[in-house]
Amino acid sequence: MSVLSDKKILLGVSGGIAAYKAAELVRLLVTEGAIVRVVMTEAATQFITPLTLEALSGSKVHRHLFDASETSAMGHIDLARWADLILIAPASADLIARLRSGLAHDLLTTLCLASTAPLWVAPAMNRVMWEHAATQENISILKSRGVHLLGPDQGIQACGESGPGRLLEPDLILKGLQQAFSRGPWTGLRLLISAGPTREPIDPVRYLSNRSSGKMGYALAKAAQDQGAAVTLISGPTALTPPKVDHFIKVETAKDMLAAVLQGALTADLYIGSAAVADYAPIMAPQKIKKGAPTLTLELQKTVDIIGQVSSLEQRPFTVGFAAETENLEAHALVKLKNKGLDLIAANPVGEHQGFEVDDNELMVFWEGGQRFLPKTPKTDLAAVLLTLILERYHASHPS
Repeated sequence: MSVLSDKKILLGVSGGIAAYKAAELVRLLVTEGAIVRVVMTEAATQFITPLTLEALSGSKVHRHLFDASETSAMGHIDLARWADLILIAPASADLIARLRSGLAHDLLTTLCLASTAPLWVAPAMNRVMWEHAATQENISILKSRGVHLLGPDQGIQACGESGPGRLLEPDLILKGLQQAFSRGPWTGLRLLISAGPTREPIDPVRYLSNRSSGKMGYALAKAAQDQGAAVTLISGPTALTPPKVDHFIKVETAKDMLAAVLQGALTADLYIGSAAVADYAPIMAPQKIKKGAPTLTLELQKTVDIIGQVSSLEQRPFTVGFAAETENLEAHALVKLKNKGLDLIAANPVGEHQGFEVDDNELMVFWEGGQRFLPKTPKTDLAAVLLTLILERYHASHPS
């Protein structure tokens, strides 16, 4: 799967003959699975029509700072918050100078100031303009602020001269963005995650399950994928849309999840067992149980402890468990950490309006000789914080 899949790329196009290459760049980005929105300066529309880029991106091209069709006429804020990355290609000498000065008198420069997304700039201009001391100073200052540069290239220019200043070819710009998204802290690591509940059949139409929504595990999978990990997500039944990961495996029962997890653990560097696996399963009736007696007794049998099985493997991955508790959170988590031989455990209180079926969570994380409290925050944000801690402990135990 492409590292650009589902990445939100805001492409800024400024004036210059190289603007025609924006069409090919948009096509390549969309082919790689990126979601592309385009912002054009008025000068850019003199070289390529907005309609061309709208057709290729599948989205409206944005041109005006004050757009009455946007919510509260604040389109620049919406775009700034939407983008995972802003790319300006081509970036003219004039636009680069305005970015350096922090000017914001058109849509493109304004949203660059209003966004916290990484900014990548692909310059395109005459060789003399590129080599001018003012342009070089502007570029130097932008780089010192964290702006990333793609190019320029050297060669024959539209004016007939030859030298530095050509827009980098679209395929090379694409490669630069791919490298940007693949250099996350988890790059090179294979992560296995189990998430969601399991369903244990009582008869062909009924089952026992629990309140797990899978939101925490799915958030961990997406955040790890965004940070460069190769992610395999094994999920019990949920109502969630699966995140874009390298491998997504649907399972139903604890037995199914055990088989999938043990298979995935053979090649994983780390395993996060965030699934709420049933501790007991009914002995399934072959036919639908009919309503009759005022009471019904179900015979339950203990399921195999998945995370304990992974932790006991001879060549095991770094193993992270979860503990959802209604009481004595720390005591129960520490027992589980020790008895199952885990490297780390994340414990959270569950009950009314906390833990399951909610969008936020808090965690108390324990490992041998240490602990850390992660305060309540949306699970999407909490996932990134927890992954940072897991990676820190992983590297501490794998110093090479």
